[in-house]
Formats: sequence, C-alpha cells, structure tokens
Amino acid sequence: MAIEPIQRQSIVSLVWQIALTFIGFLSTMYFAHTVGASVLGGYFLFLAYFSIIGLMTDGGFGGAAIKRISEGEEQDAYFSAFVVLRSVFVTMVVVALIAFRNYFVDLNDAGTFIWLLLALIISLLYGAISGGMQGCGKIGIQATAGFINNVSRIIIQVVAVFFGFGVAGLAGGFVVGMFVGSIVQLRFFDLRFVRFGWEHIKSLSTFSLWVFLISGGGIVFMYSDTIMIGYFLNNADVGVYRIVLQFTSLAAFTTNALRSTLWPRVSRWGKTGEMGLIEESLSRAFTYSLVLAIPMFAGGVLLGDKLLYYFYGAEFGRGYITMVVLFIVQIVNIFQFFFTSYLSALDHLKDLFKITVVAVAANIALNAILIPMIGIAGAAIATLVTMGLNAVLALWVLSRMLTIRVESGSLMNILKASVVMSLFVGGYRMVVPLSNVWLALVPVVLGGVIYVVLVLKFDRKIYEELKGIMMQMNVTWSEWL
Repeated sequence: MAIEPIQRQSIVSLVWQIALTFIGFLSTMYFAHTVGASVLGGYFLFLAYFSIIGLMTDGGFGGAAIKRISEGEEQDAYFSAFVVLRSVFVTMVVVALIAFRNYFVDLNDAGTFIWLLLALIISLLYGAISGGMQGCGKIGIQATAGFINNVSRIIIQVVAVFFGFGVAGLAGGFVVGMFVGSIVQLRFFDLRFVRFGWEHIKSLSTFSLWVFLISGGGIVFMYSDTIMIGYFLNNADVGVYRIVLQFTSLAAFTTNALRSTLWPRVSRWGKTGEMGLIEESLSRAFTYSLVLAIPMFAGGVLLGDKLLYYFYGAEFGRGYITMVVLFIVQIVNIFQFFFTSYLSALDHLKDLFKITVVAVAANIALNAILIPMIGIAGAAIATLVTMGLNAVLALWVLSRMLTIRVESGSLMNILKASVVMSLFVGGYRMVVPLSNVWLALVPVVLGGVIYVVLVLKFDRKIYEELKGIMMQMNVTWSEWL
C-alpha cells in the first residue's frame, strides 16, 4: 500500500473499530435483553475494579516504556526493564488480593474474584506485547490484534451467557480475549530480552511517576461515576448508565483510532523539533473526529429515545436524558483527549498532572452531589462539567507551545451537512410513527447517507484526501460528486 504511514495506520485502526463497534453493538443488545441491567452492572463494576487495580500493577511503567521505545534508542533494553518491573508489581498485587480476598464481597458473591486475578496475570503478557508494538509504531498490527482480542471476548461471552453463566461468563470472556490478543501479536513482535542497567530503570521511573499519577487520575475520572452510582444507587442503574455511555462512545471511535496512531509520531516529532507537523496533525485530528461526533449528537437527540428502547429494552429507555448529555461529553472529549494526549507525548507531564488533579477532584465532588439528587443524569452532568474544565486547562498549557487551530471551513461544512440531515430525520419522525425497530432504523441509514454525500460535496479537502486514499488502495472512485 503506497499510503502515507499515518493515513494507513489510522485507516487500519478505524476499519477494525468500525467492525468491532458493529459486532459489539449486536452482542451488547443480546446481553441487555438476556441478562438485564443488573447483571451488566455487576460486569461493569468488575471492569472498574480491574482498571483501578490494574493501574497499581502497571505503576505508570507501561506508558513510560511506550514513550522510551518510541524515541528509537535502546528499545530492547527499555522493553526488558519494563517487563521485569511490571512482573514484580503484578506479583505483589496478586498476593495482596489473595490475602485480603474476604473484603471483596461483591466479587466473591458474583464468582468473578478468580477471574480478576487471572485478568491481572494475563494483562502482564498483553501489556508487555501491546506496549512494545505501540512503541515501535506498529499500530496497524496492534489494532488488528485488539480487534481479534475483542471478537474472541465477545464470542466467549455470548456462549457463556447462553449457557447461563451470567456475570462470571462475561468476566471469563474478557480474560480469554485478552490472552488471544496477546498470542496474535507475538507473531509480529521484534523486541527481545537483553541486559539492561540501572540507567534504564531510572529513565523509566522518572517518566513513569508522572504517567502513574496522570493515569491514576484518568482511571478515577473514568470510573468514579460507575463506582459512585453503584454506591448511591444500584447495579441496575450502573448497567443503564454504562450502556448509554457505550452507545454514545460510537461518536468517538475515529478519535481513538487517530490517537493510537498519532501519539508515537508526535513523541518522535517533539524529539526532533518538527513542531509544524505536530500542529498540522492536531488540526486535522479535530476535523476527522468532529466529522462523526457532530452528526451523531444530532441524530441521538432526534432518535435516541426510540433507539435505546428497541436496541436494549424498556429499562434502558429511561437513559435518554443521560444519553443527550453524554453525546455532548463525546464532543468535548475530542478536544480534551487530543490536548492531554499531545501534552503527554511532548513530555509536559507535570502540567498534565496538575490539570488532572483539578479535574478529578471536581469530578468526585460533583458526582457525590449530583448522583443522589438526580441519579445517573447527575453523573453525566458531572462528567461534562469536569471534562470541559480539563479541556480548557489543557488548552491553556498547550497553546503556550503550539499554535492551535480548528479548520473553520471544514467545521462549517460539517455543521451544514448535519443541519440538513437533522431536518430530514426530524421530518421523518414527524410523519412516520417509529412503532418498531425497522422504522427507527430507516432514518438512521438514510440520514447517514445524506450526511456523507453532503460532507463530501461541501468539503473538497476531505473529498480529495479520501479520493487519494481510495485510489492508492486501487478502489474505483466515481467523480459524480
């Protein structure tokens, strides 16, 4: 493929995310209708525990290893040092969990404690291989393995739920998928174990301290709402909230694909002083993230209540207001996500840590106030406010080193296409009663087609870039637009 590396790797990541989103969407619908919100809530709490405890086993060394490996110097030595350090942390945490097992009542009752231990052990293998692949810039392969990981997880989970294993089956599928993803990446893994010195550990430790603190804040930010909903409300509310959050995250998968591709590149550009490339990549990243997020927000406002009802079941329909707020969160998240990612890639970790501390403290406080008052909608509002705060603070810091700009022409074209699409979808809903899932899907499909055609017609820059990529992939391109 004669496609520029960033475009190629972003396309690979995006294609796999589209496929995974479709498969995950169908499987989540099955789980929601089969086991209900309460069992799903138990599984989401398992994931929250794994993420928070997994942070302690990583210690920030995963991000530090990716950073050092991406710089291209002594890659094998940094990889080896990372694996040894991570092994020590995983061993210590697993032993501590076994010693204090009786305190994890929820996990014991659900039968997921043993799966938590296995997940932490397998994460040692998966984290080492995946981190090495990211550091070496093999994002396309890493994204493909991630897709296989998630598909394997979903297959095991569907089978387990079918045979009645409930939340334990969901957790078991998560572990098996992670193991399969690790094995797939080994075929393309080039790093080797070599002797390393104290200087490698010291270099990783210097960077990892800030990564650990920042990652810790990020994990708390990501899961504090889930845990606090479980504390103040119940597992069913956790299930509804996380399903709605997962539904709105459809608007962000281009953001995730671009971030995984750009981070190691920005890290290297920062090392070589190529600031122009960094500024251009950030500007284009905004455009290609907003091109999906804005129309999905518009469509969610117009059709979200019916889609939640038909896709997941009646008990999830009550999450409509929460869904609207979380769609706005996804738009704000685009800016927050790239601002903080670029600060991290450019080694401004102290500034990023200060920003994270402020946002996390505000998030916890707002969750504690709003969740008891207005339920899961309060958690969504707390996330929106604190993510906006995070974005503003990160913008203030990043703007001191980069010229940050949004491509106003492309943004206006996206907004124009979204308005036309919204008028069509709104008119359809006024004329046609959405009495079943098929009638609800018609405006989704037609609205999407209208939007894509209009964006390509309005924005020649996006059109030409897409045309160039398709032609390099030997895909026939029609000039009818």
